[in-house]
Amino acid sequence: MLIRIVRMTFQEDKVEDFIEVFNQSKDLILNFEGCRHLELHQDYHQPNIFATYSIWQNDASLDNYRHSELFEAVWAKTKPLFREKPFAFSNRLYMKVGS
Repeated sequence: MLIRIVRMTFQEDKVEDFIEVFNQSKDLILNFEGCRHLELHQDYHQPNIFATYSIWQNDASLDNYRHSELFEAVWAKTKPLFREKPFAFSNRLYMKVGS
């Protein structure tokens, strides 16, 4: 499993626009082949900063999504809303502690 985290900083007046884009896209992303889980997190102190947390079957699944028409459509709506360049990274679960 591949865990993908993308941290995004939006223009303050574009937060609601982003939430609308995410709500329109979330089910399509979650149902994309290889996507196992999807969450949207909001920074505790800075409400214009969000992070997506998604779990993918493997690298190929994430790459297929990143090169899909769905990603291109979502990205085209999301990109103009950024205040800063997003930061993305991939992980694997190394150790789970607790429940």
